[in-house]
Amino acid sequence: MADRRESGAVGSGVGDIGRRVTLRRQELGLSVEETASRAGTAPGYLRYLESQPCAAPGPGLLFRLAEALETSVNQLRGGQVDLPEGMGRAARRPELVELDTEECRARLSTHGVGRVAVSLPEGPVIIPVNYSMVDDAVVFATAPGSPAAVPAGTEAAFEVDRIDEAMSEGWSVLVVGHAEHVTDPEAVRRLAAAVYSGPWAGGTRDLWLRILPERLTGRRILSR
Repeated sequence: MADRRESGAVGSGVGDIGRRVTLRRQELGLSVEETASRAGTAPGYLRYLESQPCAAPGPGLLFRLAEALETSVNQLRGGQVDLPEGMGRAARRPELVELDTEECRARLSTHGVGRVAVSLPEGPVIIPVNYSMVDDAVVFATAPGSPAAVPAGTEAAFEVDRIDEAMSEGWSVLVVGHAEHVTDPEAVRRLAAAVYSGPWAGGTRDLWLRILPERLTGRRILSR
């Protein structure tokens, strides 16, 4: 009954709260049962919240979920979705540490969204792209002639990062290497089958690029 009373509307981003709860829970490595226990709700209701677009927890449960997931109500409601990350204050005692190569590879993981940067005759450009890691290389698809279509042989930088607003922590990994255009039909088919997702921007993007790390560095900010 308590869960039913707490299921009223809470404003903007209602349909996305379940997805944000799921994502944050998975980032923390928590099960549905563990999260429900932390928030003082039933696992069944949490599963409902995560699976139904129309589900909307009331203010009391939303505050407890934010606390259980070590984040804020504003983050769960998507109040900062159109703002850049890092709007919060710095930690009182931050510590900056270098990541070793294995840690960098682990944070690159298998796929995600990163930024490719390259210096062109008309000036430097930085473009966000959906990427995957295939055979230890960064690969992504773009359209010929687009800003992300780095000329073959050009030295390019590729960066991924993650910011935890609630904890004032974060990390970044930088890949530097020469861009390659993948043109062999069989290689293209293999990449298309291996990547996790197509470009979020949609459209026809049939130029495949590959950046094999020649330098791989990373940093992490910890809150003490």
